[in-house]
Amino acid sequence: MDLLLILTYTAICIAIFKIFKIPLNKWTVPTAVLGGVVLIGTLILLMNYNHPFTQLGNQVFSSTPMVSGVRGRVIEVPVEPNKPLKKGDVLFKIDPVPFEAEVAKLQAQIKEASQGALGLESELKAASAQQAQAEAERDKAQREFARYQRGYDKGAFTEQQLDTRRQAYKATEAALEAAKARVDQAQLALDSEIGGENTTVARLLAELRKAEFNLEQTVVYAPTDGFATQVALRPGVMAVPLPIAPVMTFVHTEDLVYTAAFRQNSLQRLKPGFEAEFVFRAIPGRVFKGEVIDVLPAIGESQFQARGALVGTEALRTSGRVFVTLKITDDLSEFHLPMGTAVEVAVYSDRFSHVSIMRKVLIRMKSWQNYLYLDH
Repeated sequence: MDLLLILTYTAICIAIFKIFKIPLNKWTVPTAVLGGVVLIGTLILLMNYNHPFTQLGNQVFSSTPMVSGVRGRVIEVPVEPNKPLKKGDVLFKIDPVPFEAEVAKLQAQIKEASQGALGLESELKAASAQQAQAEAERDKAQREFARYQRGYDKGAFTEQQLDTRRQAYKATEAALEAAKARVDQAQLALDSEIGGENTTVARLLAELRKAEFNLEQTVVYAPTDGFATQVALRPGVMAVPLPIAPVMTFVHTEDLVYTAAFRQNSLQRLKPGFEAEFVFRAIPGRVFKGEVIDVLPAIGESQFQARGALVGTEALRTSGRVFVTLKITDDLSEFHLPMGTAVEVAVYSDRFSHVSIMRKVLIRMKSWQNYLYLDH
């Protein structure tokens, strides 16, 4: 652009010298050159600072590496590369047979455990009946022992007969304690619940939910509107749930956002809402209008992270550019522009607006230059 300004000024000077027949001598030529240096230098400085321009720009987009949620063999890939997809469209399917079998097995176990839980109340009633029987036998043995004790005191029974009744009474007491323990165990089993469910049933239900979730993961859907590109996945491939082994790349078709990298010198003249103009190398001779959306609050070259080594002075010898996000307000529907297309951007601030005319002229001249390129 500097060269264009110099050539323009030179052409104007030549025309003035020719039209007005100004003689070329040691005063007129140095005056024209010095005036050009001052004029062009001042205009360039004002223009570059207040209306910055950058050749480093691209239309940016986000993509998602698609990873299987479960391990299995791919049986179907209905998606076509680069064809528009809606959110929820099927990308690929994994053989569901092993996961269906796991769901069926857990459903059977839950039914069995539920029936077992229903039988716990019957077991409690049976244990309670056994306890009542043991108490009756204990009471009977106690009365018998007391009768023999009174007879022994009167000399009617021998000590051996009394000891036999004593041991029988102790045996019934032990049997009663065992019956009480069985009642307590049956009561604990009956009262063992989580969220109103028996613990075994609750555990199996949790495993069933996980198995059903895994079964749902055998069909992978489009996360948003977009398209799958460079699809190499084919039936028979083993998909694994590892982030380092994606099987497909999904590109999201969201609102088009452009990012450009500007020098830090003009940072104070980059604000949201400022007018911008775009030049595409893919569309020579055309300039499109837009505006600044945001100025990113961080510069990547200056970041540091926690690690075992200290940060040295080399980390401070960086001078990264400022990233600015922009959008185009003109209609681009008639042009074929792949996502990620390169763009050159000029931003017009609210300072020295009259100087912006020169930037607008230069950027239009720059757009015509895009017709000129050589491939070797």
